Amino acid sequence: MITFLGAIALLLIGYFTYGKFVEKVFQPKELRATPAYTEHDGVDYLPMHKNKNALIQLISIAGVGPIFGPIMGALYGPVAFIWIVLGCIFAGGVHDYLTGMISIRNNGAHLPELAGKFLGKAMKHVVNAFSILLLLLVGTVFVASPADLLYDLVNGAVPVVVFVVLIFIYYLLATILPINKIIGTIYPYIGALLLFSTVGIGIALVWNQAPVPELSFTNTHPEGAAIFPLLFLTISCGALSGFHATQTPIISRTTKNENQGRRIFYGMMIAEGIIAMIWAAAAMSLFDGPVTLNELIATIGTGGIVNEISTMMLGPIIGTFAVLGVIVLPITSGDTAFRSARMIIADYIRVPQKKIMSRIWIAAPIFIVSIILTNMDFTLLWRYFNWANQSTAMIALWIGAMYLFIGKRNYWIAVVPAVFMTMTVSTYIVNAPIGLNLPMNISLTISAVITVLITILFFVSAKKRRSENIPLETDVSEWNEKHYAYSD
Repeated sequence: MITFLGAIALLLIGYFTYGKFVEKVFQPKELRATPAYTEHDGVDYLPMHKNKNALIQLISIAGVGPIFGPIMGALYGPVAFIWIVLGCIFAGGVHDYLTGMISIRNNGAHLPELAGKFLGKAMKHVVNAFSILLLLLVGTVFVASPADLLYDLVNGAVPVVVFVVLIFIYYLLATILPINKIIGTIYPYIGALLLFSTVGIGIALVWNQAPVPELSFTNTHPEGAAIFPLLFLTISCGALSGFHATQTPIISRTTKNENQGRRIFYGMMIAEGIIAMIWAAAAMSLFDGPVTLNELIATIGTGGIVNEISTMMLGPIIGTFAVLGVIVLPITSGDTAFRSARMIIADYIRVPQKKIMSRIWIAAPIFIVSIILTNMDFTLLWRYFNWANQSTAMIALWIGAMYLFIGKRNYWIAVVPAVFMTMTVSTYIVNAPIGLNLPMNISLTISAVITVLITILFFVSAKKRRSENIPLETDVSEWNEKHYAYSD
């Protein structure tokens, strides 16, 4: 229990210390107009209150990631706590803050636009395809999984296809309607439900003196799965996740003031880390060791474990509300995934989104492809998701590092986690059966060479791009002269 409480304390301290340091490095400008005002279109670009933005950001990045991932990561034992704390503070928080703030400085640009500007035009096309694939995977899977959970909740009284159709209809509306109509209206309540249920489980763990294991570097995984690199891909949301880089631009377009960035982007990453910590601790403590936990994952699945934990810790009534919150979570990641995909494609082909028909004809093909994918065996494709997710995080960190290098600021806050994730994703794809399937010692050697070469390439390219005086941000001086800059 000391490790668990200490980890929660460290996450909170990280927000007020390292988060403040990262903010100081970036240098937010209170009186600089944000895209919510300069690009206002009443659809994607519009100012919203900081608390609403924070809760929308939390729900958008969370999904079931900080719940299902830590439950799977709990198989490794307390070493998972270490990754959640260090990853959240020094990697995930930096990743989310830099992605969100650099987007704000560049008219709310999504990751492909930022990659093209700071890493070269070729990377724009690569990251664009990568992002669309990632978002399509997330959106499609988050149709099937909540539909199955709802089917189980009503004991099969309603056919699963009905839930699939209803979820798709909701996704379409959330994708094409102005952000304040659905997402901005219901997300704060869903966020409150998530926080309420998670905090309730955390309090119950402490109140009941649950046997949460203390700090240990021992690998307790029943199948002997290696800590490196697998743990760092198993627990992504809650520590570091590239999916967040596709979500933060949604809120960068509704943020009123740059000074709100630490609370919205870094702060919600810390909140997600606390959620991950609570669910990992619950999974470690409430079942008879990792062997039993592994058997339960194989039989009732992570969704079933969530149900067991919720009812065990909160009782049948409140526990049911917690389970409903978990059912809603994948839906609230699926809708923003499709919305992000629509926005990225629109930016890529430069089609304004103020008119609803412009949104519909871009969104329609996305949903058609997703519907087709729901009828396919998704298992093989989904095995690549974790690698694709963390590869996206790696790219986003290198973008942040380039931005800071060109701006002559402390780029090491992004370079260090970028190097680590480059080594991680390289090792995984070289070693894993879905990759080259090489022995671990050879994989580590190859990955080390790849990481060194990419790092050298970064510094060579960074020095060149700094000499070219690439503008770090769009010019909003003319807008500021005509309007009063927002201050809060």
